[in-house]
Amino acid sequence: MKRKYMVMALPLMMLLAASCKEEKQPDNIIVKKTPVAVKKSVQSMGDNAAERDVEWLGATYHIRIERKADKSLSLAKDGQGNKYYDNRVSLLITRPDGSEFVRRTFSKSDFASYVKGSNSEGALLGIVFDRADGETLRFAASVGSPDRMSDEYVPLVLTVSRTGGVKISEDTQLDTGSDEEEEEV
Repeated sequence: MKRKYMVMALPLMMLLAASCKEEKQPDNIIVKKTPVAVKKSVQSMGDNAAERDVEWLGATYHIRIERKADKSLSLAKDGQGNKYYDNRVSLLITRPDGSEFVRRTFSKSDFASYVKGSNSEGALLGIVFDRADGETLRFAASVGSPDRMSDEYVPLVLTVSRTGGVKISEDTQLDTGSDEEEEEV
């Protein structure tokens, strides 16, 4: 009797095995959809301004720094190739009597000798007051990727002397002084 069931089960098992076998259907076509890169329009980092009073050389000086996108400059790029308007940064330092001590506008070209590689395609990110240091006012400047999420930039030092002379140097030690490669601007 066992043999009878086995003989009957064998064709049933063959039928099941054949039905489980997957055959390619000629009308089933699967195509992977390639993502379309959305081309972003030229972006701006956003304009900003900062003001503060600083005690220096026994008097109170007023500092105003303003960053604005400038459409007349060459476009800057971030690491993904997105395009940005480059910036101009204006520095105005006034004496205690309100007269102008220094008025200067900077663009990335003012820092070009310190910027190399992929950062040379970046933007002038900004200039910020650091501290009054003896006979100089010290500012931090940076040129690099305009993407807000990026940390790729070249740190620079901009100093203003008591006579109004401006010098730029590479900041080789973050958050500390650096006197390397100073250049009169």
